[in-house]
Amino acid sequence: MARESVGKTFVVAIVLAAFCSLLVSGAAIGLRSKQEANKVRDRKKNILVVAGLHDAQTPVEEAFQQVEVRIVDIESGEFVAGDQFDPETFDQRAAAKDPELSVAIPAAKDLAGIGRREKYSLVYLVKKDDKLDQVILPIDGKGLWSTLYGFLALGDDLNTVRGITWYEHAETPGLGGEIDNPLWKAQWDGKKLYDPQGNYKFQIVKGQAAQSGPAADYQIDGLSGATLTANGVANLVQYWLGEDGFKKMLERLKTEGV
Repeated sequence: MARESVGKTFVVAIVLAAFCSLLVSGAAIGLRSKQEANKVRDRKKNILVVAGLHDAQTPVEEAFQQVEVRIVDIESGEFVAGDQFDPETFDQRAAAKDPELSVAIPAAKDLAGIGRREKYSLVYLVKKDDKLDQVILPIDGKGLWSTLYGFLALGDDLNTVRGITWYEHAETPGLGGEIDNPLWKAQWDGKKLYDPQGNYKFQIVKGQAAQSGPAADYQIDGLSGATLTANGVANLVQYWLGEDGFKKMLERLKTEGV
C-alpha cells in the first residue's frame, strides 16, 4: 500500500496552513502594541516638524515636552477639563465613529467629506516665555483616493500659517502625493487664513498664485496634474478653520487667552 495518498497530503497541507496562520496571528498580536506606539511617535514627530521644533539629535519624546496637549469642545470652542478626557489616551479617530462622541455633518456643510465629526478634538499648544507661540490643529478630509490626515500650525496671531504636514494618506505618488513635496508645503508658511473682518479667504488656486497685491497673502499654487487632491486639501482646511471646526476656539484664544 502506498505510504502517500491524496488524503494524507491534504491533511498535511491543512496542518501546515493552520500552523503558519497561528504564527502570523501570534506575531501580529505580539507586535500590535509596538505598532501603535510607533504610530503615536510618528504623529508626535509630525507635530514637532510642522511646529519647527524637530531636531534629529533629540529624542521625539524629549522634544515633545515643549508641546502642551489639550482637548477642546469643538462646538463651544472651550478646553475640556482634564478629568473628563485624558489627552494621552484620547482616541480622536475612534471618537469620530462613536455616535455618542460625534455628530453627523449635513451634506451641504461637509466640505471635508468625512460624514461625521468628533465632538472633542486634540489640539497642541506651543508657548514661549509663558505666551502662546503656536497652535497645531489636527486636520483630515477626503483627497482623490484616500482620507488625508495631517497637522496645520498657526502662529501667535492665530491667523498666519507656520506650516502643514501629512502623516497618512494614499494619494498617487508623483501626482496627488505631491502634497508631501517640501517645495509645495513651504508655500504655506506665512499665508493668512482670514481677512481683517474674520472671513475665511485662503485659496489654493489653479496654476500660479498671485505674487503681489492683496490676494498674495491668501494664495498658494495648485498642484499640476492633481487638481482634485488639491481641491480636497483646500476644502478640508476650509472646513476645519470654519464655524463647525476650530474657528470658535481660535476666537476664544484671541480674546481670552489659553
